[in-house]
Amino acid sequence: MNIRSNSRLNWKSMTRPAENTRGAIIKAAVHLFAEKGFEGASVRDIIAKARVNQAAINYHFKGKDGLYLEVLKTAFEKLTEHEVFDPEKLKSLSREEALRSFVYQQLRPLLFRDEMSRYIRLFALESAHPSKIFRKFMATNTVSYLTTAVDIVRRFLPPGTQKRVALCVAIWLMGQCGVFVRNRELFAQEPFSITADEPFTDELTELITRLAIGGLLHASAAA
Repeated sequence: MNIRSNSRLNWKSMTRPAENTRGAIIKAAVHLFAEKGFEGASVRDIIAKARVNQAAINYHFKGKDGLYLEVLKTAFEKLTEHEVFDPEKLKSLSREEALRSFVYQQLRPLLFRDEMSRYIRLFALESAHPSKIFRKFMATNTVSYLTTAVDIVRRFLPPGTQKRVALCVAIWLMGQCGVFVRNRELFAQEPFSITADEPFTDELTELITRLAIGGLLHASAAA
């Protein structure tokens, strides 16, 4: 084996632990930011969950703000790569099926089963009280998280509907789901006593979908 090959192997062996540490920090941060929000999740919580020291966060992300920005980037990339946000996939569905699929995805955080649920919850939390990092992130991303919702509601609205109107309708639709996601713990208590299990999530998906379809069709007829 020549010197160049040895150098390449040594470089890879040195960078792998660093990559593993970076990945562990991001994974821990996703869990805690989705659970507690940016302000609620402390660096101490993150390093304890990731089993690293604070110097690792400073080294890889230059502090909590940099880490949160990286988490938002990761969440955004994963969400836009998911099939429910794929324009071609949605076009293959009827408008009602596309709407129902989108609503269900927005309600996935109620079940808290996977990373995708946590990514959606992150954005739901930010929609109520956007942090300065989130505002900075959205300002530098040309592809809007709302694009999929806008495309879906446009299928119910009259041709030529103003972009601003379609955007407002999309924001409204996401808000109907977001209020349940943001207040999951509150609604589990009295006087609501809502158990956010799979049957409830399916039931809520159908309810919001029916209400949205009714409202969209009424708006279309009125126009």
